[in-house]
Amino acid sequence: MSIMDDYFREPPPHVVPVEESLDLHTFSPRDVVSVVEEYLEAAAGKRYREVRLIHGKGKGVQRSAVRALLARHPLVESYSDAPAEAGGWGATRVTLKPTRDGTAGPSTSGGRSRSG
Repeated sequence: MSIMDDYFREPPPHVVPVEESLDLHTFSPRDVVSVVEEYLEAAAGKRYREVRLIHGKGKGVQRSAVRALLARHPLVESYSDAPAEAGGWGATRVTLKPTRDGTAGPSTSGGRSRSG
């Protein structure tokens, strides 16, 4: 293998640690919805009950795309603007559905509530 082969080889995907908030500014706008989908799955897998998605204030395009996904996502119980000290309308607080043991994760209880 030559140096040029190494140069043009596609780098491995970045592993983003799953924490209680995700700053979407670091992702390409076209990737935001798929990133949020993967993040919600990973957060539920870590048994988070509440997470925060930081999309910024701007014109509201990212916020709208994120909230359209949240409105139909099976792991989401509810969502709203984050408190002012945590980003206000520049971030969305998401409550994940509880599992039978009371931790976050998929639920079989069909109903959904939305706010925001």
